[in-house]
Amino acid sequence: MVVAIQQPILKQSPTSNLQPPTSNLPETLPQYFLATAKKFGATRVAMRKKEFGIWREYTWADSFARVHDFGLGLVALGLQRGDKVIIIGDNDPQWYWSSLAVQSVGGIAVGAFIDMTPPEVQYIATHCDAVIAIAKDQEQADKFLECRAQLPLIRKVIYWDDNGMWAYHDDWLARFADVEKMGRELGAQKQNLFSDLVARGTGEDVAIMCYTSGTTGNPKGAMIMHRNLIHSYMAYDDIEPRRLDDEHLSLTPMAWITENGFGVTPHCMIGNPVDFPEEVETMLENLREIAPQQVIFASRFWENVVSQVQAKMMDAGILKRVTYKLFLPIGYRYADLNALANTAHQSKWKKYFWQLPYQLGNLLVFHPLRDKLGLSRVRSAVTAGAVLSPDVIRFFHAIGVNLKQVYGSTEMIYATVHRNHAIRFESVGEPVPSVNVRIGENNEIQVKSPSIFKGYYKNPEATAKALRDDWYYSGDAGHLDQDGHLIYLDRVVDLLDLAGGEKYSPQFIEGRLKFSPYIKDAMALGGKDKPFVSAIINMDFENVGRWAEQKRISYTTFADLSQKVQVAELIRKDIAQLNRSLPEKARVKRYVLLHKEFDPDEAEMTRTRKLRRAFVETKYADLIHAIYSGAEQFITEAAVKFRDGRTATIKTEIAIRTLF
Repeated sequence: MVVAIQQPILKQSPTSNLQPPTSNLPETLPQYFLATAKKFGATRVAMRKKEFGIWREYTWADSFARVHDFGLGLVALGLQRGDKVIIIGDNDPQWYWSSLAVQSVGGIAVGAFIDMTPPEVQYIATHCDAVIAIAKDQEQADKFLECRAQLPLIRKVIYWDDNGMWAYHDDWLARFADVEKMGRELGAQKQNLFSDLVARGTGEDVAIMCYTSGTTGNPKGAMIMHRNLIHSYMAYDDIEPRRLDDEHLSLTPMAWITENGFGVTPHCMIGNPVDFPEEVETMLENLREIAPQQVIFASRFWENVVSQVQAKMMDAGILKRVTYKLFLPIGYRYADLNALANTAHQSKWKKYFWQLPYQLGNLLVFHPLRDKLGLSRVRSAVTAGAVLSPDVIRFFHAIGVNLKQVYGSTEMIYATVHRNHAIRFESVGEPVPSVNVRIGENNEIQVKSPSIFKGYYKNPEATAKALRDDWYYSGDAGHLDQDGHLIYLDRVVDLLDLAGGEKYSPQFIEGRLKFSPYIKDAMALGGKDKPFVSAIINMDFENVGRWAEQKRISYTTFADLSQKVQVAELIRKDIAQLNRSLPEKARVKRYVLLHKEFDPDEAEMTRTRKLRRAFVETKYADLIHAIYSGAEQFITEAAVKFRDGRTATIKTEIAIRTLF
């Protein structure tokens, strides 16, 4: 995207129905949790977890007992007010209970992503000064055991899944159930201890620490206060109220601010049920079973769904394929008309004209598709994390899913969201109540909000840089249009100048590229020292592999398939189609299909699947040089070590291709 520099602008949020907290209202999540549990007791389901094919239900009385007992068990283990507890595991009820138990007794819950390596877990546990660790199972407990010597502060590692742990005999380890038993015994001796500890909490207390994605370096520990979480949900509820019976399927990582803000917080405040998938592999099946009314998933999820739908339609029978191709353009047209419904440029008769064919398409194509995806009952869907391409949002509106873009981060939770009456696919919405957004120097997005975090733990320099005069300096580039909609461009440091002086957004180009069912990831390259824009492409192995089988193209590995001439031509067509919608100076001229996927374990992506651009550019500097030197191929070498100790070097020839 080529952009123009904009002068500083302030967008004031609309008048809110929110009232500031008073002394009569709870100030912390545990206080809300305690009030909700007392209100519903055993009369309402608080959680469901699918186990062995059956949805197991937990009432609010069950949930309260688990939080109460585990919290006091932590006290029995010596947990003090302000102590940090690191938690790592799948989305399970035990994570919710653990986090709320830690907060209830005055501790701070610190999340770690389940796919983190032992050194990454060690870094977070050491940096946050964790004194207790809570892990799901053997796999996660082993990460602490592997670096035990480097974790002198951790007094106990507690696990909630016994699978694989029967052979472990170590006093450093403790069963979740045993800690609960300790809590029950302490509670019997001091019956008011738990409620007294909960009552001591204030809105200014740090509730959780979420580590940033680390796109520009080591992750930073953002300290999130109770009032930050409470305000963020109240502001969103003012726009999109959540009903008591609305199901929430917990799919976003628990270590991420998103699940804490949109899952844990409303669960405590209003009491809507939370559902947990059986396994990561069964989450789409579980999504279809639950069919929730409001969903929030990472942008990667929505991108993958589009790719899967497009790929499966290519494999469908001729009748289904023709019907889909006939009605999808009608869906797009109807979605465009809905998005423009409240502008002066919209004629109402056009929407009425297209309503009948759209309803027919909904009957034959869109409703069955939504049902297959588990989105049949969704009133509002939200995307979190990296900003979605307008193409992806427009696709979901075309099939009848009210997908909304949210702009936020770990530090501010979120600041803007699409409104039902004003969806603009290219924007990230308007500021939510009591949030102000302005555009500062270098097009930097700056936010003032009660949801702004307290600061970075043990990093006053980074805190002083991010928080100035009650404003959060996001480091993101964007601009506000004439109606106050925020247009996100990219990170300020990533918004580059082309050789001709024009600015362009690599992330905008990458998002458009990923709309292709055959492209999983992409990194756009350019800048003053580069005469044109190029791209490093990760193909979607599953979809490209299916296409190759249909075309009877044989291959052995990912690397082999990625370098097939036919695959390169398949990708070239999608890039050429994208180029037609881009300004001339921002069009992709050369590209390569990388022989491997970008991998978080190799630090090429963050654990939330955001590209670590600076690292990738350094790692593939020789390849990038070859792209801009006019070379037609590049040979990469990788050292491998076999189980018997032998080593070898694998060479891969990567073709560099030119579009124009």
